[in-house]
Amino acid sequence: MNLIEKVKQNIRLSFDEAVSLYDLDLFTLGELADERRKALHGKQTYFNINRHINPTNICKDVCKFCAYSASRKNPNPYAMSHDEILAITDDIVSRGIREVHIVSAHNPDTGLEWYLEVFSKIKAAHPQLHIKALTAAEVHFLAEEYGKSYDEIIDLMISNGVDSMPGGGAEIFDEKVRDYICKGKVTSAQWLEIHRKWHERGMKSNVTMLFGHVEERHHRIDHMMRIRDLQDATGGFNCFIPLVYQSENNFLNVKEYITAHEILKTMAISRIVLDNVPNLKAYWVTSTVNLALVAQEFGANDLDGTIEKESINSAAGAKSANGVNLEEFVALIKNSGFTPVERDSLYNTIKVW
Repeated sequence: MNLIEKVKQNIRLSFDEAVSLYDLDLFTLGELADERRKALHGKQTYFNINRHINPTNICKDVCKFCAYSASRKNPNPYAMSHDEILAITDDIVSRGIREVHIVSAHNPDTGLEWYLEVFSKIKAAHPQLHIKALTAAEVHFLAEEYGKSYDEIIDLMISNGVDSMPGGGAEIFDEKVRDYICKGKVTSAQWLEIHRKWHERGMKSNVTMLFGHVEERHHRIDHMMRIRDLQDATGGFNCFIPLVYQSENNFLNVKEYITAHEILKTMAISRIVLDNVPNLKAYWVTSTVNLALVAQEFGANDLDGTIEKESINSAAGAKSANGVNLEEFVALIKNSGFTPVERDSLYNTIKVW
């Protein structure tokens, strides 16, 4: 049986077969991924009304791809106060926003108690607001900094109001690539262990992949395979989010910027390979809104959300600093031939537009 027939019959692919998907032409891949998307979600495209808060950019790690943390490339260190964060959450709740997404740098001065207090203050003021917070990289940093186990950090997060974990910090799981782009950060095995522990408590999380820098195609497939294996064991991943590397203001100095053709191929392949992860997000922040809309035809069924303010990727050149207007977001999805579905953070439908 050839590769295309295997995909059409929903037969799970091996590593080598998944790598060879890249040899198919873009439109064949698009058709195969679109069939998978339709079987799962029809023509529905999900989004949520959310706000990102990035409390600090002071970081003890030096990842070569990062333009956000305070460094020679970004000499503007900052740390927000609890009052500043609470003022933002008061404002967004008053305007009907249902999720706050809190991730930032590894700042020893805004430590464990600082985070736990702000989570509990947000939850006390707005019990209905979903708190998505602390990547596995941040969990690892806090565990090391305070001499605690991952289990202890995770239990403290949950008891102080964190509802789900974002997928950041995964980057690329291949150890050699990871060692080159973010040496000293959470390892791939540690990242997966933290999410496994999160899932074992009945909690949901997302998972990302940063691509388009120094990795090769087989590294991306290896990354997807490790996700697929953990998802087989736990079922805890809501969504896979391939993040397109942003090239400005960092130390990787990638000369050849990834093409839209390669981005769409990777989107389609991830929809095919990750047969057990329900949602595929075209994160418009890193891919641009236009390409995210096209990605709906290549397997993606989620475009993230309105975001309002975004500091991490915009520091590296993404056009995402001020989010996108809700009415415009809905109109763009409709005009591209899909049905906009506003969801909550755990993919329950709130409203079909």
